[in-house]
Amino acid sequence: MEKKFNAAIVGACMLLCLGAANAAAPVAKAGPVDAQFKAIYTQEWKWRISQKQEEDEDDDNGVSATLPRIDLATQKQRLAYWQGVMKKLDGIAQDKLSPEERINYQVYKAQIAALIANQQYREYEKPLNADSAFWSNMTSDARRPMTTEKQYKDYLTQLADVPRYFNEEIVNMRAGLARGFTPPKVTLVGRDSSITSVTDAKSPQDTVFYTPFKKMPATMPAARQEELRARAAKTIAASVLPSYQTLLKFMREEYVPKAREELAAESLPDGKAYYQSKILEFTTTSMSADQIHQIGVAEMAKIRAEMLDVIKQTGFEGDLPAFLQFLRTDSRFYAKTPEELLMRSAWVAKKFDAKVAQYFGYLPRRRFAVIPVPDDQAPFYTSGRGGPGVYLVNTYNLPSRALYSMPALTLHESAPGHAFQMPVAMEQKGRPPFRNAYISAYGEGWALYTERLGAEMGMYETPYEVFGMLSYQAWRASRLVVDTGVHSKGWTRKQAQDYLHANTALSEHEIETEVDRYISWPGQALSYYLGEMSIINARKKAEQALGSKFDIRAFHDTVLQLGSVPLPVLEARIDLFIAEGGKSPYPNLD
Repeated sequence: MEKKFNAAIVGACMLLCLGAANAAAPVAKAGPVDAQFKAIYTQEWKWRISQKQEEDEDDDNGVSATLPRIDLATQKQRLAYWQGVMKKLDGIAQDKLSPEERINYQVYKAQIAALIANQQYREYEKPLNADSAFWSNMTSDARRPMTTEKQYKDYLTQLADVPRYFNEEIVNMRAGLARGFTPPKVTLVGRDSSITSVTDAKSPQDTVFYTPFKKMPATMPAARQEELRARAAKTIAASVLPSYQTLLKFMREEYVPKAREELAAESLPDGKAYYQSKILEFTTTSMSADQIHQIGVAEMAKIRAEMLDVIKQTGFEGDLPAFLQFLRTDSRFYAKTPEELLMRSAWVAKKFDAKVAQYFGYLPRRRFAVIPVPDDQAPFYTSGRGGPGVYLVNTYNLPSRALYSMPALTLHESAPGHAFQMPVAMEQKGRPPFRNAYISAYGEGWALYTERLGAEMGMYETPYEVFGMLSYQAWRASRLVVDTGVHSKGWTRKQAQDYLHANTALSEHEIETEVDRYISWPGQALSYYLGEMSIINARKKAEQALGSKFDIRAFHDTVLQLGSVPLPVLEARIDLFIAEGGKSPYPNLD
């Protein structure tokens, strides 16, 4: 298995690097090879939906009546299926694909390679990390608005399926435990609070799973509402609560006590190859851990110099450590109430609206709401998270949520970051649905790039806010050092925490939760800064090549119109953008 998988990784790396060079080359128009390739991905996507590995965008119901099957037999079948798909892809004559399908091919083959890798390394035996877990992900449907009787009934059927689903997860976790494939024990401390938020409920009606039944559509007859509410209480009591109680006992008495002590991904079974597979998945490059570590060290030195310049602008007399301590402890920099933090976030988002026309031609139709992170998730959640329709702001532990960081955070998570970028991609017509799968290097790279763009846009009104942006840049660059340090160079948890403490203005709470996230989620933290560097370098190349013809709106529209792709594919698209004279992908826009 190790030899086969390593070959697959090398092949995927070669595809990404060589395919990028070919993406802008002249190719034949749509022909039989396009049809051959479309048949492969159309069939596989339909199968993937049936496996509940993705959401069906054509299903407006929005609530699944069942949870995915995740038992060992099903996992082996998935591996065999995706390996069969890869063989078919290897038989495609890439040079005979049309330009659009060539890009699709590069995105799709890398996606299938990552799916195969996750199956071969049995990632399903570790369905949790310090950031999220299968049981906390279960609450998403409970918080989703429901408007039809069918949605409510499907939701109740889903809740009745929880015992089977949780049992399969526990069986998989036991298998992972037996071979030492778990998150490090230290990152699991206190994470059962999202389980006890359910088990400690006084009644089924007090659990998050009853939320959809508290306010039901006025168009639904009262008698039917009461019938569904009664069914919900009964199903939660009979299926959900016992499942969470069994899970809590398993976590406290078996899983956490026996979880591995080692931190490094390279200490896991076949660890070096496993960590390299995570690097490939999250950065879409074949760089080594050593290369990434050195990039991080070099970039941190550059950002540190920028920080020192901004400190002078504030008039503060003291060195960087003293300034960081000042920022962490002066009450003027922190909100007094959750509402203040939410309102500041909304204010920054509206300030961007006044700038958007200068930097973007195409604007997404989808709006987003600013809402607090749910209480049961907030203690170990990131400072914010955004996507289509939502910008989540963490109002837990207000003394750890600096106001001077809110402009950078808001640009990243709302607009023009995730809550802007994702809808733009989804609104592109005629694109196969697999193209909406999230590629971290692209998505996080874009969001981090928008933080830097904020300075250009005049979004930062004080030197403290500029420093907040630089601290966030340092936070992401330091991840290159910390992630590779922990997973490849033997760093301790304290070393990682000390590095963030010395180089960023993050609060102690954020540093602890972030480091535990990196420790338990190898490679994910690498995507942000490497993705940003790719976009910045592509922009510099376009500016130099196009000179006065360079239009920042056309550049941004080109990056976003492409959607989530591996970094080499993005870089090749900008080469084409340059060759075409910097024209917008939306010629009808003013």
